[in-house]
Amino acid sequence: MFERIVGWISRCAGALAALLLVYLFIHILYEIVLRSAFDSSTFVLDEFVGYAVAAMTFLSLGYALDKGALIRVDLAVGRLRGRPRRWVELLCIVASFAMAGFCAWWVGRDALRHWTRGSVSESIAEVPLWIPVGAVWLGLLLFMLQLLAYFLRVAKGGPLVGQDVADPGVTKPDGVD
Repeated sequence: MFERIVGWISRCAGALAALLLVYLFIHILYEIVLRSAFDSSTFVLDEFVGYAVAAMTFLSLGYALDKGALIRVDLAVGRLRGRPRRWVELLCIVASFAMAGFCAWWVGRDALRHWTRGSVSESIAEVPLWIPVGAVWLGLLLFMLQLLAYFLRVAKGGPLVGQDVADPGVTKPDGVD
């Protein structure tokens, strides 16, 4: 049940990241039209694109992990089978969770500082800086949630990321035929 809820949250965050990509495309096209046809600009393209790319990247982390789309370097882990592979995978998940937690702590502190100080960007838009930083923080929290769900799945004997239940190194979880 927990894994399904986390998967749904990750899909929603992934959908939001996809919408941000569509926004980027539309804003860039709009800027091209403004500059080419009207010799004008929105004057915020680079700022908003930067914010959207950061938010898009971090909001999609949990979804990418769930779908096995994160880049993984498993030169050593990929050669392991059975129980040793599962233990090393659990250790890697814990290390990833710790690093994501460390980053989330500092990014969250930064977002809170921007919120309490009322910090805004130095552009014409004067975007409250807690918004883009908060989107990165939210993405990190959702990634940690997906890592927790993955840890629980692997600890129960479920399939590893990028592995199908039919693969030889995977033991089926209880209740799966």
